[in-house]
Amino acid sequence: MKPSKSLITLSIASVLSLSAMHATASDTVPLKVMADALHAVLDSDRAIYTKKVVGRLVKKEKVIKASEHFIDDKALPLPAQMFRMGAENVAERIADNPDVNFSYSLQSLWPINSQNAPKTNAEKEGLKFIADNPGKNYYIKEELGGKKYFTAIYPDVGVAPVCVSCHNKHKDSPKTDFKIGEVMGGVVIRIPVDG
Repeated sequence: MKPSKSLITLSIASVLSLSAMHATASDTVPLKVMADALHAVLDSDRAIYTKKVVGRLVKKEKVIKASEHFIDDKALPLPAQMFRMGAENVAERIADNPDVNFSYSLQSLWPINSQNAPKTNAEKEGLKFIADNPGKNYYIKEELGGKKYFTAIYPDVGVAPVCVSCHNKHKDSPKTDFKIGEVMGGVVIRIPVDG
């Protein structure tokens, strides 16, 4: 009995699929590719929360407000707060898993909250680079505390009127003339490098 072409095709697809699931330890993803993939997820989640939740419920439908003091005010967290809470949650979840090791943060040359100011030379240089070169990312290797890292910095732009108006009207904002589509800060992703 001769197997059909569709059965052979299905068998090949099954083998390839099983091979992909059982990757060996020597299979690696380049650091830049990993950082770019992480950023794609983070940026998408941030934009959707900003536009579809905060922008819609606060600006369009006016059913709830967003506030820095969201718990006391019974309001939505601001997009930057939501991002920080996600970063803190990821750090907790991966703390006991040495195979999954990275960090991310939202920073700005014009932070409303001083915790979001750049701290390392790489962060300062990268944030300046992405502000001066719209649409471009910044990649560098750096050493912090005796450990080496691949650091990627991506532009964080004002994607909705709610972003721009909040920053422009905030009493602690050092910059009050942001426009839609303009770089307001950067997403910093840091991945440890062996050796």
